Amino acid sequence: MLAFSTCWNNARHTDGEAMVDEILALGFRNIELSHGMTITKLPGLRKAHADGRFTCSGVHNFFPSPVEVMIDAPDAYEFTSYRSWDRQRALEMSLKTLEIAAEFRANYLVLHMGSVPLNPKRYTKRLTTMVEQGMQHDEDFTKAKIKFIKKREKISPLYFSRAIDALEKLVVKAEEYGVILAIESRSRFEDVPSEREMLHLQNHFKDNPWIGYWHDFGHVQLKHNLGLLDHTQWLDSIAPHIVGAHIHDVEWPARDHRTPFTGTLDFPALMPFFPKQCPIIWELSHTRKTEEILNALAVWKKVFPDRMP
Repeated sequence: MLAFSTCWNNARHTDGEAMVDEILALGFRNIELSHGMTITKLPGLRKAHADGRFTCSGVHNFFPSPVEVMIDAPDAYEFTSYRSWDRQRALEMSLKTLEIAAEFRANYLVLHMGSVPLNPKRYTKRLTTMVEQGMQHDEDFTKAKIKFIKKREKISPLYFSRAIDALEKLVVKAEEYGVILAIESRSRFEDVPSEREMLHLQNHFKDNPWIGYWHDFGHVQLKHNLGLLDHTQWLDSIAPHIVGAHIHDVEWPARDHRTPFTGTLDFPALMPFFPKQCPIIWELSHTRKTEEILNALAVWKKVFPDRMP
């Protein structure tokens, strides 16, 4: 199932119906309701959905945004936070999002779980800068990357355990509502879970059908570009747990949420890991132009004729 995320045009609209209509004009009928949505757009979204103008493939936490958060900030509250109040707020907002996901008959809820307390400017951003300067094969880059990995691994168990605790609570309601908790791959190595932790997480819940893995093509490719993983090998390892994906392209080395076929990703080599009926969501930057998206969709139709909206 191919769908389109509202993250592309959410900021341009104050009315939910108009936002849906712009996506429908692209040729999509399945829509993912993404984070950053103000509560004032809900009436229009509800009307468009009730009228049968779109089907909701899934929802991305938090939806709608917490009223006290004035910007699009899906990581405003983290399940891994050292602040108990933040963890509680993340749980409350996620439970509310699950309720709304069920209202829109969504199949899944995409979740960010949090991070470890390491400043990305000193780690992921530093490595990215070195790659941009062509230093990825230098000894200094290798040493910095190994130091980063060791540092993160040393402090990560506490934060990973908090993520597991949150999921233990959320999965009860997920089963009640019939909505799968889709744990997303993240773009920074500071984020939780890492790929090693993701495998542990999926194994922890291996007997629970209401938790699975959500693959983000761009996020994983950013780590691939830093030499933190191999994109194809990772998909091969995590494939049994895949429930869906956000698809977007990457301009070397670290500009993601580009339109498919305009960057460096080899989609024909990666798509076979995804079951034919699993949701594939175009999640594009608000800067992407309508004409560019339509052109990419025409290419997609030729390359993947069995994966159309």
